[in-house]
Amino acid sequence: MAIKFEVLKECNRTGARTGLLTTPHGVINTPVFMPVGTQATVKTMTPEELKEMGARIILGNTYHLYMRPGHKLVEKAGGLHRFMNWDRSILTDSGGFQVFSLADLRDISEEGVHFRSHIDGSRHFISPEKAVEIQNSLGSDIMMAFDECPPYPCEYDYAKKSMNITARWAERCLKAHKNTEGQALFGIIQGSVYKDLRRESARQITSLGFPGYAVGGLSVGEPKDIMYEMLEEVVPLMPADKPRYLMGVGSPDSIIEGVIRGIDMFDCVLQTRIARNGTAMTSRGRVVIRNAAYAEDFSPLDPECDCYTCTNYTKAYIRHLLKAGEILGLRLTTFHNLYFTMRLMDKIREAIEGDYLPEFRDEFFAKYGY
Repeated sequence: MAIKFEVLKECNRTGARTGLLTTPHGVINTPVFMPVGTQATVKTMTPEELKEMGARIILGNTYHLYMRPGHKLVEKAGGLHRFMNWDRSILTDSGGFQVFSLADLRDISEEGVHFRSHIDGSRHFISPEKAVEIQNSLGSDIMMAFDECPPYPCEYDYAKKSMNITARWAERCLKAHKNTEGQALFGIIQGSVYKDLRRESARQITSLGFPGYAVGGLSVGEPKDIMYEMLEEVVPLMPADKPRYLMGVGSPDSIIEGVIRGIDMFDCVLQTRIARNGTAMTSRGRVVIRNAAYAEDFSPLDPECDCYTCTNYTKAYIRHLLKAGEILGLRLTTFHNLYFTMRLMDKIREAIEGDYLPEFRDEFFAKYGY
């Protein structure tokens, strides 16, 4: 087996748990947030800075790396770890979401998806087998099965058809996977916002015996209370001895609510995206540093944060950098947002271990402004 997962502590009052996820490139404490390195880089951050803030696993994106520089080039470089100088764990998503959200003129069939590149309009085809081949070449520690991610909203019949094709594609991915000892392949549960489809998809995918499972197709526009309802339907049907991954979710409230419902792994571009728009996550909620109110504010982004940014720089200076278009402003804000989320995960794990996660949630939400 390419990975090992051990549950360390189960919360007495919620579905939350702490655990250890071991991959060929290290041991990861869960619940964990995984910074997104779409194109073999977490935007504006160096691998050394990610290590400094405590990141032990990051994401790469199969679709984008297939488009450029190409998975065969990455393979020639010695795999994604060596290519990007990251010696800790990597998870690659299958590219399914990007094919359906970015690509043009896509044509979905039982065989796979024909589409045009969002970069140059060139024609491409990705099948379950191709998605696995690309990820085998990339050499990630955890790979994702190729799935069909339905939009929100969508009709019941479409969601059912999508769920069934995802299940058939999952079987083909398992058969195509060539490096089972070095790379773990996770299955993805779909079903849109229909409870019966979510339950059926959970049964379909978990019956295939993947070493880990993800919940996909959420955080795509549906209200958060519906996302939580879907988790309450599917998480109890996911094996307790295997990691559970909620794809594309990373806002502080959704992380906490997801953990309470039994999720172990999260990822999101939110932290880096809002940083590039001049917004910081703080213990008192989001702060839009670009606003004129901070032009003469010589306090740190978050007085409760001890990250490099907050220890050394002020809101006024970072606002100046952002307004002047200086890259350092993006870097400092991104570092802070990622560090803030890493420390949030530390606090969540401590709350689980101490059996006070509900109280932690209420206190955090009150301060953050939810």
